[in-house]
Amino acid sequence: MKRNTKQREEVWRALERNPGFVSAQELHQALRELGSSIGLATVYRTLNALADEGNVDALTREGENLYRACSPGHHHHIICRECGLTKEIEASAVESWAKAVAAEHGYSDPQHIVDIFGTCGACQPRVA
Repeated sequence: MKRNTKQREEVWRALERNPGFVSAQELHQALRELGSSIGLATVYRTLNALADEGNVDALTREGENLYRACSPGHHHHIICRECGLTKEIEASAVESWAKAVAAEHGYSDPQHIVDIFGTCGACQPRVA
């Protein structure tokens, strides 16, 4: 893990305050509104480092990278495509399937990324 700088702490705290995925630009704007002088390039570098370390989930939506503070270790998400509400979900069936498919093709140590996108209950009336 990289050393804990003031900017790194600011980015991490801002991510923790956000319940869903957020872009680097949105996070930068939120930090600026709180009086931070952190630069956008620093926000990008910090988010990428945190993602590489496994401390932040990253996904690409409509060509834009989005980030979210996450639990350590391998996990999956269900994400509202309207409001971005994100929940970590248990997916043992996916884990079993990935191992079986890998073994069937002579592979070991399979890795995968599975995110489910849908419309949450709060957003359903708005999109109906």
